[in-house]
Amino acid sequence: MSLTNAEHGPAGASAPVDLEESRRHRRQSVEKIARWTLPAFVLLAMLFLWDRIVVWNEIPHYILPSPGNVWESLTTDWPILFDAALLTGRVTLMALALAVIGGAGLAILFNQSRMIEMSFYPYAVILQVTPVVSIAPLIFIYVSSKTVGMLLCAWIVAFFPVLSSTTLGLNSVDHNLRDLFRIYGASRWQRLWMLQLPSALPYFLGGLKIAGGLSLIGAVVAELVAGTGGVGAGLAFRIQEAGYRLNIARMFAALGLVAMMGVMIFAALSLFSHFMLRKWHESALKRET
Repeated sequence: MSLTNAEHGPAGASAPVDLEESRRHRRQSVEKIARWTLPAFVLLAMLFLWDRIVVWNEIPHYILPSPGNVWESLTTDWPILFDAALLTGRVTLMALALAVIGGAGLAILFNQSRMIEMSFYPYAVILQVTPVVSIAPLIFIYVSSKTVGMLLCAWIVAFFPVLSSTTLGLNSVDHNLRDLFRIYGASRWQRLWMLQLPSALPYFLGGLKIAGGLSLIGAVVAELVAGTGGVGAGLAFRIQEAGYRLNIARMFAALGLVAMMGVMIFAALSLFSHFMLRKWHESALKRET
């Protein structure tokens, strides 16, 4: 009798485990579906409410256009808005690239020399906390090329998150691993390349995702200050132009494109971050379990 109970014991004990495992898989499946369906449902509900508010209150289109008017303006003015989006996107991506090079490069330099960090890091903080709107007019006074001026404005906004995050990552290496490298006689560059940079990668990628959105903000602000002479017309100028002409539908369409560009940049950088961390970092591994 005891032998029979012993034989059936593990099978009976495994039944709750299997049930819990099936519940966990079912919950994960529901979450995967809800991750896409819930935002889409909220968006549709907001568009429906927006349309009903316009219809019920008979709001003129030059005050608040309906979603249909905005969509019509987007399709009708697509060639104009697309060219403007290309200009804004080009400035944004160039500024982000400069922010990555400048921010990560300065962070490595600060990590290698404590005296350099103490000398220059406070000025990086001052540059970050000063509103770019107040700096941009001075930049365009002293910089002859408006393209270069726009890049500087966007870079000023975007580079500090990369700098601060990478600096924090380089300084947050496990002291036990650092001592181990020192015991084995690793050089400074070996510690940097094989220990500090891999440890700082998650911090760098987190700062990169923040800098992506800020570079777009800096590009839009730079366009508003710079105007269009010599550089074409970006989305910020199209928003201003539509406002002067009371073409509010085009304003909403251009604003929607700006928001969509920001979402695409964040999504691309999030995918890149997950690709870089998916095999070893805890933040990426948890999403796959």
